Amino acid sequence: MKTEERAEQRTEPERGRRSGGRADLAAAGGAVLLVAAAVLVGRNIADYARVLYVHWPPLLASWDPHIGPGTAAAPAVAVAVVAYGPGLAARLRWRTLLPICWGASLAWVFSLALIDGWGRGIAERLTTKHEYLRVIGRFDDIGAALRGFNDHILIGPPGNWPAHVAGHPPGATLTFVLLDRVGLGGGAWAGVWCIVTGTTAAVAALVAVRVLADERTARRAAPFLVLAPVAVWAGTSADGYFAAVAAWSVALLALAATGKVRSPAAAALGAGLLYGLTCYLSYGLALIALPLLTVLLLARTARPVPLFVLGALVVPAAFTLAGFNWWEAYHLLVERYYQAAGGFRPYWYWVWANLACTAIAVGPATVAGLRRTATAAPGALNTLRTGTAAAPQRLVLVVLAAFLMLLAADLSGMSKAETERIWQPFMLWLLPAAALLPDRGRRGWLAAQAAVALLVNHLLWTGW
Repeated sequence: MKTEERAEQRTEPERGRRSGGRADLAAAGGAVLLVAAAVLVGRNIADYARVLYVHWPPLLASWDPHIGPGTAAAPAVAVAVVAYGPGLAARLRWRTLLPICWGASLAWVFSLALIDGWGRGIAERLTTKHEYLRVIGRFDDIGAALRGFNDHILIGPPGNWPAHVAGHPPGATLTFVLLDRVGLGGGAWAGVWCIVTGTTAAVAALVAVRVLADERTARRAAPFLVLAPVAVWAGTSADGYFAAVAAWSVALLALAATGKVRSPAAAALGAGLLYGLTCYLSYGLALIALPLLTVLLLARTARPVPLFVLGALVVPAAFTLAGFNWWEAYHLLVERYYQAAGGFRPYWYWVWANLACTAIAVGPATVAGLRRTATAAPGALNTLRTGTAAAPQRLVLVVLAAFLMLLAADLSGMSKAETERIWQPFMLWLLPAAALLPDRGRRGWLAAQAAVALLVNHLLWTGW
């Protein structure tokens, strides 16, 4: 009898996957309406109240139709992934699929960035007045810079940090300081670093989905992880790099918890080390604890926890011993946030317009997958108690954890605008929801994903 029940659980998600096409389209249409409302209401606020501090609400962008070297390359990459991606993802050996996905992600992100040109699209992105590279010279003495870091967060005192330096723990800035120290200084190397490391996030997500759900589900998700509109903001912003560090923390913990790695102990320690680093790259990424907890719940084990915690203490201990106080810095950042645009941007608008930014960045296929996630959520949550979740249900639980992260960031009021860039580490884990879509129409959904990215990158100057 129990065997029959399990078989029923396995076939039920398949039945649901084959139906619901109209509801998927309705969900995507609803996302279009949400974006349209955010644009229209935002334009009205921008024209009369002038408190949004973005030029093309809800995105931090300006209307700027343009072409560039990537104008030919990006559509070619998109056509190749749409035409061959699903088939290759299903047929290739797993060890071959992973580097192929990384290479395709690199090609997609680089080609989109080059629509803006090498300088404006990559080499100059991290050199503007708000960015990390503007303060490299102030870190000649790293120890002194860390001890005095908190003294320069607030606006007012002489020498306050630029917005992105003040808005993140010093681990973010130190990344570029260390690149400079090893001879990879300047905006070009910084941009390439962020793109090359950031695109590994798709590989990390594939690894995690494979061990937490199953290989078939991961293979179905692969083309959607590659061809996502969020790639527009992955090239070039440091948040793409942050997303990759956080993603590999989740992937390593998944490998450790399920035992599907040669050394689960090393994987658990590495997961903790990367989570500790994640928290010193961006304050908000402490929320990655939610998918990490989901990993343990799905694996139904706490075995990796001691080594994970040990690893997670390394980076905080190093920064604390160097003289940087994370908690003090966070509270100063909150004050700095409200000193600047965050103090004027209306919460009532951004609490829902942020979701419109997310809909653009994750694309219509992910929105349709999220509809299926919501439909399957009650059944998936019920399986947590019994441990009998089928692969699609386990994927649903991972996606739900990601949505909770995003919702917590949204409701906090510390994410008003620019979330198409800032929320990359959260949105990554929404993208696999597209694996729940039926085989019929998959290429159409992939084409829609590419179309959104190409339109945004050609019609708008996104600023990131």
